[in-house]
Amino acid sequence: MSKQRLLHVLVPLLSIVFVLSACVAPPTPAAEAPSGEEPAAEAVTLTWAFWGSPAEAETHMKVADAFMAEHPNIEIETMIEPWSDYFTKVQTLWASGDASVIPDVLFLWPTPRYAADGVLENLEPWIEKSGYDLSDYWPALLESAMYEGDVYGFPRDIGIEVLYYNKDTFDEVGVDYPTEDWTWDDFLAAAEKLTVVESSGRVSRYALGMEGGKYQLWSGQNSGSILDDMRNPSKCTLTEPAAMEAIKFFADLMNNNLAMRDANLSQAGGDSAAFQSGQVAMIIQNASRVSAFNQAGMNYDVAPVPIPEDGQRSASAGGAAWVMSSASDNKEEAWTFLSWLQSTEGGLRIYTESGEVFPALKSVARSDAFLEADAPPENREAFLTEGENAKVGRFGYFPEWGELNGSIISPGLQRVWAGEATPEEAVPEICDQVDAFLAENGYPK
Repeated sequence: MSKQRLLHVLVPLLSIVFVLSACVAPPTPAAEAPSGEEPAAEAVTLTWAFWGSPAEAETHMKVADAFMAEHPNIEIETMIEPWSDYFTKVQTLWASGDASVIPDVLFLWPTPRYAADGVLENLEPWIEKSGYDLSDYWPALLESAMYEGDVYGFPRDIGIEVLYYNKDTFDEVGVDYPTEDWTWDDFLAAAEKLTVVESSGRVSRYALGMEGGKYQLWSGQNSGSILDDMRNPSKCTLTEPAAMEAIKFFADLMNNNLAMRDANLSQAGGDSAAFQSGQVAMIIQNASRVSAFNQAGMNYDVAPVPIPEDGQRSASAGGAAWVMSSASDNKEEAWTFLSWLQSTEGGLRIYTESGEVFPALKSVARSDAFLEADAPPENREAFLTEGENAKVGRFGYFPEWGELNGSIISPGLQRVWAGEATPEEAVPEICDQVDAFLAENGYPK
């Protein structure tokens, strides 16, 4: 259904009575036009697009309702799709060229790719005009939503991952809860006790459920990298010892039945479903899972992700961003909504209070709205520990990154996560293809 861009407000009109006689009755005082009143302002409808779980969608609707209560002349219509369908749907709408169906404000990732396609509004003029403060963002975070030096989006949160753990399962096997001092060795020792393998060889409980795409977390902790420069790369560095050691560490967790294989995790409904059903004792994930676990009444908490001995914390300095479509017919109103979404007293406050995000603004992350929330997890300081050490490294800050990762790096590593190839077999092939791709696309520039 196409949306109606402008809602007309009917302005009462005085009835004009034509009387075909010589006597015309004078109007009564009640029929006179009221004096000193301005015509009602015309309302504008914005379409707001995002993905999310049912619990996250519920929070989005609270945000929309709060905004409309403060801005009665702006109506918010929502477009929600599952993650698996969202980007295809959005790209189809942009390709149509029909401004009436293209969302005005969207949740999007990766921003540089779409900015390069010209479908996003450059926010620099709006930032300058309004005096919007950029200094409160976590280090390197805004860069994930920039293209050619300009800001094209505001990351809602920083994709900081922590270690979620089921306290009941830890208590059951007598393992102490994780702390920020845990190393890879501590993690492995706990994982061996938490994993349950039946006599038939079937694994009834894995220690860890972790998406394959998060492998770079292990690599960064070990001072490894994907490319030599994530902004302007010249070569693949996954074959270097630090990265290879991390890839082997993750692969061995799966090969030794300590971690659920990536494909099996997906078939189980994702890490959230596997964690809630008890199929895994731990997951490594961002704050988006909090609301679902709280609604399920789980007895869980979080801790910083274990690092290797003498390693470093290496959380990812990036997050999906609120952006404005360059095709929007209502950019003034879209900016009002966009900047309100990413403000300390607006949308970000509501998202933070829901517990679903680790906020992109440092002041909000350090506030009681985040740290003193009534609901679990108790150890929210774990997010701050990771956030203070966020780094560039999980993804590339250049337009072709999505294609490079989606067509070469991720599929190549899936062979490793599936147990179909060893790191020694798969990674050199990946790097050869990456180097060829970079050369074909003119990198370094």
